[in-house]
Amino acid sequence: MKKYFKSFLLLILLSSFALLHKEKPTIYIIGDSTVRNTNRPQFGWGEMFYQFIDTTQINISNQAMAGRSTRTFIKEGRWDKVLSTIKAGDFLIMQFGHNEGSKPDTSKAGYRGVLKGTGEETVSLQWKDSIEVVHTYGFYLRKFVREAKAKGATPVICSMIPRNEFKDGKVLRADKDYGKWAKETAEQEGIVFIDLNGITADKYDKLGAEEVKKFFPGDHTHTNEAGATVNAASVAEGLKASNSELKKYLLNK
Repeated sequence: MKKYFKSFLLLILLSSFALLHKEKPTIYIIGDSTVRNTNRPQFGWGEMFYQFIDTTQINISNQAMAGRSTRTFIKEGRWDKVLSTIKAGDFLIMQFGHNEGSKPDTSKAGYRGVLKGTGEETVSLQWKDSIEVVHTYGFYLRKFVREAKAKGATPVICSMIPRNEFKDGKVLRADKDYGKWAKETAEQEGIVFIDLNGITADKYDKLGAEEVKKFFPGDHTHTNEAGATVNAASVAEGLKASNSELKKYLLNK
């Protein structure tokens, strides 16, 4: 009897140890230079996101890369790298749209362009040694979503942050193109959508053009640390208002 009791006690201790050392889930973030930017004083919001997340309970892996579109993020093998480590219980937050706009062709400008919309249209490009089939913005977002789900991870789509572009006292929004298509894709796939473009645009409208200008030290697209923090807060606000499981990892939830 004493032998069985010792074995039982040992089992309890081992189980407790396993629970205490359970691997934390990870939030993977993918996107472009508005999400991760090493060209200081510019910052991406993904670099500031830790301020709003309980990192004692969950890790953050910011895999965004400057200059990338949905298409080139996949084409260059960056998505495969994320897929190789993402696991069940993890999360994926994506934000693309700033680099998709050029017509897809074999020129330098067209290298990262995608077809507009969310449909199944394609165009074939003849490169030196291969043919590349280029798809729509929505197609590439769906690929991220479906392949993350297949690994047991939970994907979230964000619309892209607004640029520092004002007209008649209001910041220009992406709700007629890439923001709209991001939302449509999220709805089609039944996942959480964060209207990062709209949430931040509302803040910019209240601040006014002169104050918002302070967030953009070099151009109308890339924010400084203060601007990136505003955008990271918008992501957190969007999560808080959603039904995402990520809410439980928010600070000040």
